[in-house]
Amino acid sequence: MRQHLDACRQKGQRIGLVPTMGALHAGHASLVRRSVAENDVTVVSVFLNPTQFNDKSDLERYPRTLEADCALLEQCGAQVVFAPSVEEVYPEPDMRVFSYPPTDSVMEGAFRPGHFNGVCQVVSKLFMFAEPDRAYFGEKDFQQIAVIRRMVEDLELPVEIVPCPVIREESGLAMSSRNTLLTPEERVLAANIYRILHESTMLHQSVGATHDYVVQAIDAIDGLQVQYYNIVDGKTLADVSSWDEADDIVGCITVFCGHTPIRLIDHIRYK
Repeated sequence: MRQHLDACRQKGQRIGLVPTMGALHAGHASLVRRSVAENDVTVVSVFLNPTQFNDKSDLERYPRTLEADCALLEQCGAQVVFAPSVEEVYPEPDMRVFSYPPTDSVMEGAFRPGHFNGVCQVVSKLFMFAEPDRAYFGEKDFQQIAVIRRMVEDLELPVEIVPCPVIREESGLAMSSRNTLLTPEERVLAANIYRILHESTMLHQSVGATHDYVVQAIDAIDGLQVQYYNIVDGKTLADVSSWDEADDIVGCITVFCGHTPIRLIDHIRYK
């Protein structure tokens, strides 16, 4: 891959990178198509990164569909698929520690210790491997983008981070590789998450009242349980207590769905 991309760079071609963990869907496809439209060469990495899973059973359950992924990527116009082994990415344990509080210590950072350190480990390696001009990430993982931006600034990496809108199913459920683990009945349940988030934007109540409405409405549905719901400054991810505290305010949520249960994340922009 490096030899191929070095030759592309020598021709003056711009390189776009779409990092993924596989089990690709229409949301990933939208990132790839945008990269294809904006760059001369698009590389898609398909790597299920073990260092960002603090729950090993979650890693084992994560869907693996490389053959189908490659077929989708070919349809989208990606020129390179990089699907390395764990041993290739981590020939020895990665002992690097990344810390960017409060961006990486709240929400997912609080409930999944070590998760964002693993994200930074693998994304920094992918950036070193491919040396892209631009890298594309879906806004469904809203907090992840904020952390990666901090890492890019910290390491002074010459890559532009391009956030891309959430792609949703017809029901409103945010597309996710984890959705394949839901039963048809659980998919119907999960659609309530975005419905309630959207309803909360029309309440015109205080931040506290809006927060309580979302949590209580979702928890009232049998089969759904909120792990956290934070209404935060969209840049710093610090909690806000008033709508006047920031120009960009986002509600970030994680919900357990079903009896297995499957952990789903989503967010809504309030302003």
